[in-house]
Amino acid sequence: MTASIEEQKLIIFDTTLRDGEQSPGISLDAKEKLEIAEQLARLNVDYIEAGFPVASEGDFEAVRQISEQVHGPVITALSRTHLSDVDRCWEALKPAERARIHVFISTSPSHMENMLKMNEAQVLAETRSGVARARGYTDDVEFSPQDATRTPLDFMIEVLQAAVDAGATTLNIPDTVGYGIPWDFGALITYVRKNVNGVYIISTHCHNDLGLATANSLAGVQAGARQVEVCVNGLGERAGNAALEEVVMAVKIRPDQFPGITTGIRTEELARTSRLVSRLTGYPIQYNKAVVGRNAFAHESGIHQHGVLADRSTYEIIDAETVGQRSSQIVLGKHSGRHAFSESLAKMGITIQGDALNSAFKRFKELADRKLDITEAELEAIVAEELGTVSTDAYTLEELSVTGGTVGTPQARVVLSSASGRVEASAEGNGMIDAAGQAIQKATSVQANLIGFAVSSITGGVDALGDVVIQLESDGIKVSGKGISTDVVEASARAYLNAINRLQRALSRREVAAHDVGP
Repeated sequence: MTASIEEQKLIIFDTTLRDGEQSPGISLDAKEKLEIAEQLARLNVDYIEAGFPVASEGDFEAVRQISEQVHGPVITALSRTHLSDVDRCWEALKPAERARIHVFISTSPSHMENMLKMNEAQVLAETRSGVARARGYTDDVEFSPQDATRTPLDFMIEVLQAAVDAGATTLNIPDTVGYGIPWDFGALITYVRKNVNGVYIISTHCHNDLGLATANSLAGVQAGARQVEVCVNGLGERAGNAALEEVVMAVKIRPDQFPGITTGIRTEELARTSRLVSRLTGYPIQYNKAVVGRNAFAHESGIHQHGVLADRSTYEIIDAETVGQRSSQIVLGKHSGRHAFSESLAKMGITIQGDALNSAFKRFKELADRKLDITEAELEAIVAEELGTVSTDAYTLEELSVTGGTVGTPQARVVLSSASGRVEASAEGNGMIDAAGQAIQKATSVQANLIGFAVSSITGGVDALGDVVIQLESDGIKVSGKGISTDVVEASARAYLNAINRLQRALSRREVAAHDVGP
């Protein structure tokens, strides 16, 4: 039986950059992954699962860069049990101060029969060899029996015991398809603790197909799990994973249910982390999202408003300041210089230099000319947008003009710059935004289907920056683009062009991904 139940530190294992990136339409490049990883380090997560190195050259490079440049958290990467996969995984992780290899194999009858084409004996043999190979590289090895909640108990225990005997130090119990129910999942964790011999930490990895990922993770913690695998904003395959911010705050707010259990998370960084991930992935945060949503601390009912005005604790169990939800103070205006701009970013924990600083400052000045003040949240958005515009972008927006209204057909004209010079195109549409998109498609000669469009404001007020997210699909590849401006049509055009650039990069570097996608 594991002794890990005595350890009261709850390990936060963030898999936003691996499982979170598997959300449809998310395609982060190495630079974007590094930016998120640096913020996760500021948040003080214990582990960053940086990617799946064997999946593509891009994933390998992202893991390698994060291993070299991000300090604090243990850097981990995912690997199948194939020995060549484990070797490739370690090659990417080698530069890290501390590294973990996360080995997995499917164990449910459905997965073994339909995906692996293996029997139980073969899965056991693969488990032993893959974990042993990983342990030869590092003494921090995690093992996951994929689709654990649909795996017969006796076989799962046999596989887990084989993993521990081969050197695994963490046993992760993944609810890969979101099948678990909290009391049943908690009982499963208890069963593992009682029936697998050795010293190890039990981990949970819960998916949200039934909306129970956070609840299942917390049930696992109550039953003795001392690591939770989570994603910022609950990103992940299909309906997503357990949300980091929800699990962390539940443990913090309910010590009566989790006595003595603490995390090392700097909760005041939660909102900022959430916003950064949202902007770089192109996945908006739902308004009523727990902890980090725009409405998480908003009150509409008169009774609620009265109570909160008298004492915030009447209807708020979380102090908004503790999760960084009161950070939109006015910081800069159009007369602010480069030094003030850079200093403000530094105070927010954002360090950029060189060309990135120059382009972000230029964009800031453009927007500051249109609105009186720039808030911290808007400053974050400006920097995120510029960091998302990489040197390999094929096109940049130089000019946009649109006409529309209730009379006549809406029209748009765009001028784009590229390596081969300036290109101009005009188009009509069923609205000014549609016309701008059609003009961009014509200018770039890229044909794509618009499959998603979302617009929101970063802050309040008539001069607030509009934040637009667009999803495009072409040749089976889905990408998200983002754009900000005081003009929603311009923001939409920027988002559309951002998506076009991402699509071109994705098409050019398309590689055959590994067959499995992990826990």
